[in-house]
Amino acid sequence: MRFVLYLLMMITVALSVGFGLSYYALTDGRLFGAVQVGPWIAWPDVGAAAPNPYTRSLLSREASLQLGQAEGLRFTASVDADDRPLSRDCSYRIRGKTPLATGWTLVALDADGRNVAAPDAEPAMRSSGLARPNNGAIDIAVGTGLMPGNWLELTGDGPFTLVLSLYDTAVFSGFSSDESMPTISRGNCS
Repeated sequence: MRFVLYLLMMITVALSVGFGLSYYALTDGRLFGAVQVGPWIAWPDVGAAAPNPYTRSLLSREASLQLGQAEGLRFTASVDADDRPLSRDCSYRIRGKTPLATGWTLVALDADGRNVAAPDAEPAMRSSGLARPNNGAIDIAVGTGLMPGNWLELTGDGPFTLVLSLYDTAVFSGFSSDESMPTISRGNCS
């Protein structure tokens, strides 16, 4: 009798762990198909001819047009460098260098994928339109309040996600350190 109870308990644990990990892999999957560098997350197999099952799950969930592997790579960040969720109640600074690419764009999206740039502002920051120091680093202010320098002006309140799309890049050849991606630092919050 004990053996049967022990066996039922082990089967229950195995099924719970198995279904739990499967659910995680199919709903988030960052441990399986994504690459994370600091707060930035990318799915390198998104544009592949035969993406891995976890990437296919992401594509099914998002149902959005993605860049092909030869076109570029999209990084997203929904937290800052200290792992706090991005909120339009706060201001942020994005500083550092981006991986080598022909060009890039930076947009802020809400949970439904809508651009949250202010109506009279540019909807995205573009690599071609930035003022930069001689070392080529970027320094971009993000938030709803007026900020000096390169500013991605947002509107509304609530959480948001930053999307950095690199075009014509070979980012994952020799790419391994956090220094290759810009940092996201939180400023003042209202």
